[in-house]
This record gives sequence, structure tokens and C-alpha cells, in this order.
Amino acid sequence: MTGLPGAAPKGAGAVILVGNPNVGKSVVFGYLTGRYVTVSNYPGTTVEVSRGEARGRGKSVEVIDTPGVYSLLPMSEDERVTRDILMRETEARVLHVCDAKNMRRSLMLTIQLAEMGVPLILAVNMADEARNRGVMPNLGGLESRFGVPAVPTVAVRKKGVDRLLPLLEHATSSHLRLDYGESIERAISRMEQLLPDKTPIGKRSLALMLLCGDDSLTPWIAENVTGENIRKMNAVRNRAVEENGEDISYRVNKSRLVWIDALLSGLGEEPSESRGKDWANLFGKYAMDPLFGIPILLFVLFLAYEFVGVIGAGYLVDLLEGGVFGKGIVPAASWIVERTIPSEFLRDMLVGPYGIISMALSYAIAIVLPIVGTFFLGFGILEDSGYLPRLAVMVDRIFKKIGCNGKAVLPMILGLGCDTMATLTTRILETRKERLIVTLLLALGVPCSAQLGVILGMLSDVGPVATAVWGGIIVGVILLVGYLASRVIPGDPSDFILEIPPIRMPQMSNLAIKTMARIEWYLREAVPLFVIGTLILFVADRMGWLLWMQKAAEPIVVGALNLPPKTTEAFLIGFLRRDYGAAGLFDMARAGLLTNLQVVVSLVTITLFIPCLANFLVIIKEQGAKVAAGIAVFIFPFAVLVGAAVNFASRILGVRF
Repeated sequence: MTGLPGAAPKGAGAVILVGNPNVGKSVVFGYLTGRYVTVSNYPGTTVEVSRGEARGRGKSVEVIDTPGVYSLLPMSEDERVTRDILMRETEARVLHVCDAKNMRRSLMLTIQLAEMGVPLILAVNMADEARNRGVMPNLGGLESRFGVPAVPTVAVRKKGVDRLLPLLEHATSSHLRLDYGESIERAISRMEQLLPDKTPIGKRSLALMLLCGDDSLTPWIAENVTGENIRKMNAVRNRAVEENGEDISYRVNKSRLVWIDALLSGLGEEPSESRGKDWANLFGKYAMDPLFGIPILLFVLFLAYEFVGVIGAGYLVDLLEGGVFGKGIVPAASWIVERTIPSEFLRDMLVGPYGIISMALSYAIAIVLPIVGTFFLGFGILEDSGYLPRLAVMVDRIFKKIGCNGKAVLPMILGLGCDTMATLTTRILETRKERLIVTLLLALGVPCSAQLGVILGMLSDVGPVATAVWGGIIVGVILLVGYLASRVIPGDPSDFILEIPPIRMPQMSNLAIKTMARIEWYLREAVPLFVIGTLILFVADRMGWLLWMQKAAEPIVVGALNLPPKTTEAFLIGFLRRDYGAAGLFDMARAGLLTNLQVVVSLVTITLFIPCLANFLVIIKEQGAKVAAGIAVFIFPFAVLVGAAVNFASRILGVRF
């Protein structure tokens, strides 16, 4: 197979999962493979292709989870990747995961898969919710029209999913053939004659894509079609456009929708199991209400604060830091190192003040891990419940003030997990202005999960007033900077269109898998950086650089912020990882080296501090080096200025927290 960028090794007989965003595709993937791919409960987060292995009847099969898409005529990077995988994996079978509540939209994709001629099975997911709403179609009629099995599933409860693999073993292509009208059908027939005899997908599908103006197929066409036939293809398309007098893709999609509407009206619907409004529907309604949504949001934040701050940063940190590490691992490691390693240099590197065991692992495992673990669990509940998209609707009016719309809150909420990942998901925003504003705000004031967990842990010891002040300052700064940026950066915001999933009761098994997967990511990706950061501090201390940097930063840290010189370490290492910097402040606070006011000032400053190294590199990748440098140059003095203002105002007003 040639002409497709980024070709991956072809797996014969693989199973490809295809579907719209938010249909439970990745839950099906996790069930089939026993592996979870981290996905938020709204469009735009499955930006990478995941592969796993499913076992059935004594043999294994590769399963490929593609990005959620609305069409296979690529209009975005996700759609192009999914289409290319279907063309590349020529021996694969396709499992199309549909949304039983919105079959009109799902079947638009089913038609395109049918025209590709791929072996196909339909998993009509969220069947329970469709039945509750009274919109579950009769699947028997659907199967007869497409000629492929349609299985009702409830993936989060593992209902019906066990039927999919056996059916996929004998999957066949659909016999469906839509009529697009005489003019377009004539052009399709002519295009099919000009294509090579062997094509990766059905000729009819390729012909339709080319007629609709799919330029992403140009490399494949250039390598597989003769120059003479390419010229004839261009002539066929030009003639079709002249005859139809409008965009071909519009005519094609219109024909598909007319056919789908006729199909669904003829299928009928299963009887509703519950047509009344239950508590979930009421909660979902009021969570988006401008009046009732605010107290609901405050209540959600209070629960998160109690769960992460009290249980995670309080009980679990005390257990691990004071007990497991403080009384067990660190003393034992020191005893072993003192007796087995003659070099003082190596002993200090392992168990000294900046030792890998005594500092790096203690910070990463004893302090940060229990905090981020509880945060991951709480965040997973918000994701799986369907609350986050409702939050986007509720804040749409506010975000319009900063040049964006409610959808911008989604990458910002993702930033509470990881700013680096969230910066990548700004691609879901339609305009460059919106992407620039959200990228700036992510880098400026949205703490990642690890940093936020540590911050909440520190604030839980100071009190709710300090937490409210810190949160109010950060939110106020984000709104102010966003407002000013919207006036400076040219462009207009896009319209706000977002699908709202139903409110669901999160499944404990899915939460457990998701939380463990994120903890695994933390241990694999973050802990090594804690070790690197500690080694940097160790070398800087040995070479005298740390003392020099502390003295150089004293006018700012001690003078403007009124913090101890040792806090310089936290700010310096915060560029490597924000959470490591926050962990340093956490350790100082627990040792009694910071007053309550200094805790608030230091947390405000480090929250607004320059983005971590990984986030900075992603900003360069997404927006360019000049934009990344401009963001960093703005944020550093701005963070210090805000921290100094908080310190000055608190002392003038006599606030001590």
C-alpha cells in the first residue's frame, strides 16, 4: 500500500474500531483488550491510535482504536487518520460503534463504511439509554437493510459486548448501495473505470471521495494512477460540478440523510422502559442552568477539595510520608547505604538532602502519588458522569467575554489533568484566536493534576479562607488576562456547538481501570523526571550554583514576595515539572518554614509560574517558537507581580490567614 503518510505495519485480520466521538468506542476497546485508553467524555480527546490484543477461541487478534470521527471524507486530522487506517489495513474487519440515541448521525458513518466494502459489524451502544428515552430503533430491520449484524450493547456494563468477537470472525461487507442521482452516478461509474483494478477499499467509495474533492488522496492517486487517467478524473469531476451546479459533497450528504430518515421512520422504535424524568435528567438539566448551576459547581468543588485535600493530602500522605518512608524506607536505605557504599558523593546522591531515595522518591511516591491518585479518581467520576460538558454550557457566556465559547472550558478542564495534553487538544477549537487564548491561559493559570493536588493539600492545612482567596485570585487572573488577550489577538470566536451526553452513574470497574491507568502514566512519565530534577538540584548544590541562584533571586523571592531563600529551589525546579516545585513548597510548609501568608503567596506565584518544560515544547510545536517565547516572557514577570501584590495587600490589610 503506497501513498499514505505515516504507514504503520499492517496487521492481517485486525479489528478496527470506528465511531463518532462519545459513543463508548474506547470502552469497547478496553473490554476487548483488557487495556484502557484514557478518553474524556466529550469530543476531541482520542487524538492517538491505540492498539491492543484480544483473545477469543484460542487465538489472538489485533484491535485498533481509531480517533472518533463524524465523516470519512477528511475535514480534520482525526478523520484523515481514521480513513488512512481503513485504507492501510486491507485485511481488517471493522467494528462500527454507534450511538443508539443518535442513529441518524451514526448511520452517516455506517453508509460510508458500507461503500468502502469492508467486513462490517455494528455495535449499537448505549441501548439502555435509548430505550429509556424511547428512541431505540428496531435492529432487525437495520440488519436487513445493511446486510450486516447489529448488536445492542451497553459497553459500560459489558452487556452484549461478548457477542462482538465471534461475529467479527465471520464478518462480511454490506450489500447497501445508495442512488445519488443520474448525474453523480454517471460520474461515479466513470471514476471507477479510471481507478486501478486493485484498490485498498471499494472503488465506489474512492470515486465518491474524489468527486467530493478529497485532496488528501492526492499522494495515493499520484502513485497508483497513470497521469493520463488523473487528467481524465479531473475532467469527470469538473463536468459533474458543472452539471450539478453546487458542491458535490453537499448533494451526497443530503441524499444520505434523506435515505437515513426514510429508513429510521420505517424501522419503528422499541417500547420505552422509562419515559418519565428521573433524578439524572433533573440533575443534568439544573447543572446547565445559569442560576442553579453555580451552587452545583461550588458543591462539586467542595467535594473535590474534601476528597483530595483531606483524604489524599492528609491521611494518605501522613501514612506514606510519616510512616512508610519516614520510619521505614528512608532509614533502612540510609543504614544500607552507609555500610555498603564507601563514596561520600554517592551516599549523598542517594540519601543526602538532595538524594534520589530521600528526596526524589519521597516526593514522588509519599507526597505527590496519594494526592494525584485521589485527584485522578475524583476527575474520573466527573468525566464518566457527563457533568463536564454541562459545565461547558454553563460557562459559555463567561467564555464569550474572553474571546472564546463554552467549548474552550474542555481543554482547560483537561489541563487540570495535564497542561501538555490539554494544549494539544486546543485543536478542537475552530479559530486560531481561540487556540492562542486557551494556550496562553493553560500555560498561565491552570495547574496540572499533580500540582493541583499538592496545592490543595497545602491549602487544606491553612483553611478554607486561604483556599477561596487562592482560587479567586487564579480565576480572576485567568478572566482578566483572557479578556485583555481577546482584545489584542485579532479574529472572531466561533459558534458554540457541543453534544451533551446523558448523566450516568459511573461504573466502579471503569473508574478503577481508568485511575490505575493514569497512576501508571504518572509512575512511568513523572517519577523519572522527579529523579532528574533531584539530580539537577544535587549537582547545582555540589557546584555551588544553587547558592548563587538563591542569592541572585533574593531581591525577588525575599524582597518582593517575602519568602525564605530556600523557596528559590521550588521555583527553579518548577520549570522542569510544576508539581515538583509545588512538592518542594509542600515539604517546606510541613516543616514549618512557611507562614500561612507565605503559603498563599508562594502558591499563587507558582500556579501562575512559567509552563513546565514539556508544556513549553508542545506550545512550540503547536504555535511556534515565537509564540512560546512570548508566552514565557509575559508569564514570568506577571506571576511575580501578582505574588508581590498579594503579599503587599495582605500585609497592608493585616490578613494572616
